Amino acid sequence: MELLWLIPALPLAGFVILALAGARMPRPLAASIGAGSVGLSALIAVVTAAAFFPDQRAHTQNLWKWIDAGGFSSDISLTLDALSVVMVLVITFVGFMIHLYATESMSGEKDGYSRFFAYMNLFVGSMLLLVLADNLLLLYLGWEGVGLCSYLLISFWYSDPANSRAAMKAFIVTRVGDAAMAVGLFILYKEFGTLRITEVMNMAAAQWSSGSTIAVAAAALLLGGAVGKSAQVPLHTWLPDAMAGPTPVSALIHAATMVTAGVYLIARMHILFTLAPQVRIAVAVVGATTLLLAGISALAQSDIKRALAYSTMSQIGYMFVALGVGAWTAAIFHFMVHAFFKALLFLSAGIVIDALHHERDMLRMGGLRHQLPLAFWCFLIGAASLSALPLISAGFYSKDLILWESLASANGSAWLWAAGMAGALCTSAYAFRMVFLIFYGKAQSEASYRIAVHSGLRTKAPLIILALLALLAGFLQTPESLGGISFFSAFISTALPSTPTIGTAMSEGTMQYLSGFLSLLGIFLAYIFFLYNPDYIRNFIRKPFGFALHCFLSSGWNVDRLYDILFVRPFIYAAQTNCRDIINLFFLLVALLHKGANRVLCASQSGLVRKYAFGIAAGAALILGVVALK
Repeated sequence: MELLWLIPALPLAGFVILALAGARMPRPLAASIGAGSVGLSALIAVVTAAAFFPDQRAHTQNLWKWIDAGGFSSDISLTLDALSVVMVLVITFVGFMIHLYATESMSGEKDGYSRFFAYMNLFVGSMLLLVLADNLLLLYLGWEGVGLCSYLLISFWYSDPANSRAAMKAFIVTRVGDAAMAVGLFILYKEFGTLRITEVMNMAAAQWSSGSTIAVAAAALLLGGAVGKSAQVPLHTWLPDAMAGPTPVSALIHAATMVTAGVYLIARMHILFTLAPQVRIAVAVVGATTLLLAGISALAQSDIKRALAYSTMSQIGYMFVALGVGAWTAAIFHFMVHAFFKALLFLSAGIVIDALHHERDMLRMGGLRHQLPLAFWCFLIGAASLSALPLISAGFYSKDLILWESLASANGSAWLWAAGMAGALCTSAYAFRMVFLIFYGKAQSEASYRIAVHSGLRTKAPLIILALLALLAGFLQTPESLGGISFFSAFISTALPSTPTIGTAMSEGTMQYLSGFLSLLGIFLAYIFFLYNPDYIRNFIRKPFGFALHCFLSSGWNVDRLYDILFVRPFIYAAQTNCRDIINLFFLLVALLHKGANRVLCASQSGLVRKYAFGIAAGAALILGVVALK
C-alpha cells in the first residue's frame, strides 16, 4: 500500500522527462521511457491490488498539504478501494498495451515521436490521479488534465487545420460540462465545508433528504460534467471528430481514459445520485437515448474510426443506463470488458489503416482477411464481444447483466430494457457490417507490406492478450443460469452497493435467449445487406429518400448543424456586432495612445549620432534655462 503514490507518479515522471529532454533522446530510449513508465505503473498496481485483496479495506495515503488558505484546505491524498482498484488495473494495463503497440505503430513519425509519448504519459497519469483522488478538487485536477491531453493528442498532427479544429471542438464542448461540474463542486463545498469524497457522501446522506432541491441541483451539475467527458447526448458531438488523432490515441481515449471518466464520477458519487432520484432517472434516459442514436448512426458510417467512435458512445450509454437504475456493479463490469474489446478493435483497425496507406474508408477496403490475418482474427473477436455473441464472448456477460438489471432492478423500466435490446440489435449489425466490409467481399485495395512495423512482437503481443481478455473476462461474473459466478460483484460490493431486484414476468434465462437471438439476428442482417447482396443498400441510397436518410444518419443526426444554427452563428454574430461598443472604444483609445507613444519613442532611436548630440545639447540648454529662471 505504501507504493500507491507511484502508480500515478511514474507516468507523470515519464511525461516530465520526455517533455524536457525527449527531443534530444534516441527514439528507442524515448519509447522505453514512455511505455516503460506505464508498464511499471501497471506492475505496481498489480502488487498493490494483491496487498489490498485479503481484507479489502479502503486505504488512504496522505502525501502532503496542497492548499491551506482562507479557511480552505486540501491535501494531495490518494484513496484505494475496490472501485479504484478495478479502475487503476484497467487504466494501467490497457494503457501499457496501447503504449507498447504505439512504440512500433508510431515509428514512422518523422517529428514528434517523443512528444507523442510525453502526451500519452500525461494522459495516463492524469486519469490515474482522477480515479485515485481522495478529494473532489484533486479529482477535478485529473479531470482537467485528461481534457488538456485530449486536445494535445487529437491535434497531434497539427499541420492539418482539420485536426486542430477537431481538437478545439473537443476542448470547447467538454468545457461546457466541466463548467457545470465546477459549479456543482462549489455547491458541495458551501454545504459541507469539505471536498473529501467520503465526508461529502456521509454528510449528504445524513443531512439531505431524498429528492431535496439542493441534492438534485448538485447531482445535475455533476451529471453535466459526466455527460461532457463521456460524450453522451447532448454533449456528444466532439467524439466522432476526435478520431483525427493517431489510432493509439483513439484507443486510449475510448478504452481506458477520458470517456470513462464520467462513468467513474457517477459511480464514485453514487450516494449523491441516490439522493436525487430525478437526476438518476435522467442518467438512465440520457444513456438510453445515446445508445440508440449512436448505434443507428454507426450503421451509416464509412470511416472505420468514426464507426468505432459511435460504438463507444453507444456502449457508454449502456453504462449510463446501468448507473441510472442503480446497477453500479453492472456498469463497472461493462466498463472493464469494454476497455478490452474496444482497445482490441482500435488497435486492429490501426493495422488495417496503416497497411492501406492511411485509408479509413471501409467502402474502399474488402477481402483483407487473408492479407492481414492477425488483424482479421483480432477484429473479429473484438466485434464478437462488442456484439455480445452468446456464451463465447465477454461482452455477452457484461451487457446481459445491464439488460437484466435494467428490467429487474427496483429502479428499472421496461422502456429502458426495450431501448437496450434495440441497441443490442444495432450493435451486432454495425459491428459485423465493419467485419464484412473490411475483411470479406471483393478487395478494393491491396494491403501494403512496406510498413513492417506491425510485424513485431510489440504489435502482436498486445493484440493477442487483449483478444484473450475480450473472450475470457466475462467469466468473472456469470448469471445463475450459467454457473452463477459472482467474483466481480463480490469484490466491488465493498465500494458500491448491490442492486435490489424485483420479480418480473420474464426470467433471466429467457432474457438471455432473447438477447442472444437479437445478437445473432443483427449478424445475419449485416451478412444479408453488406455481404450477400449489398445492392439492397446501394439501390436504396441511390433513391432521393435513401440518400437523404443516409446523409442524415452519417452526419450524426445533423446535431452539429443544429448546434451551429442555435449557438455558434448567434455567438459569432453577437461578437461581430458588439466588437465596436462603447466599452471596447475605451480600450481601443488606450491602444492607440500606446501606439502613438511607441512611434514617438521609436523616432528618438534613429541611430544618427548628430541627432543624439543635438538632443543632448537641447536637453542641457533646457535644464540650464530652467535653473536660470529660478
